[in-house]
Amino acid sequence: MKKRSKKYRENNEKVASLGKVTLPEAIKVLKQLNGAKFDETVELSLKLGIDPRKSDQILRGSFSLPHGLGKERRVIVFAEGDKADEAKEAGAIEVGGPELAAKIVEGWMEFDVAIAVPAMMRHVGKLGKVLGPAGKMPSPKSGTVTDKVGQAVSEFRAGKVEYRNDKSGNVHIPVGKKSFEEDKLVDNIQALLDHIKTSKPPTAKGGFMQKAFVSSTMSPSVELDLK
Repeated sequence: MKKRSKKYRENNEKVASLGKVTLPEAIKVLKQLNGAKFDETVELSLKLGIDPRKSDQILRGSFSLPHGLGKERRVIVFAEGDKADEAKEAGAIEVGGPELAAKIVEGWMEFDVAIAVPAMMRHVGKLGKVLGPAGKMPSPKSGTVTDKVGQAVSEFRAGKVEYRNDKSGNVHIPVGKKSFEEDKLVDNIQALLDHIKTSKPPTAKGGFMQKAFVSSTMSPSVELDLK
């Protein structure tokens, strides 16, 4: 903690004495903390009762936040022909096939979401080692491998978020900007919590959603009272 900035330490002292609070209280506290000069992203972090070593307990999906993310996301699409035209009309910043895959292999990563039509996965599959660690690998479970490319591009540009648990069984999901009105952040987070609750893997035992925290880019976390 000594290596943290004075501002962060002061904010942490305010948060440390709170304990678990309701979602509206947590957002109110978060917005009152002394923040950065830029509009920070607010994130929901969850500790889940899953075994991430088991493939049937991997949690992965996507969700359209009621009030979006507060910024337009950059979407690329692996498609050709009519599907490529559909993606461009919907606002994809880059559309292509093997040449787009080659561009990424060479180091280009200036995008937030990658979408692919199923027929293009023979090219995209080779990018697993590049896109996987960055959380940008197209997947049917997250809605980023689809023939409905126009709809997918529009949704992800507007704020549809992808999520996947990490190696410790935790999930970190952006839910908006600190400048959002309090009720909009509450709406986004509550809708996402309700969605995650319905996504419990059938083989997961015991309590599913064990802990939940909200934080902004430069702030300490505030723990939510899930009861």
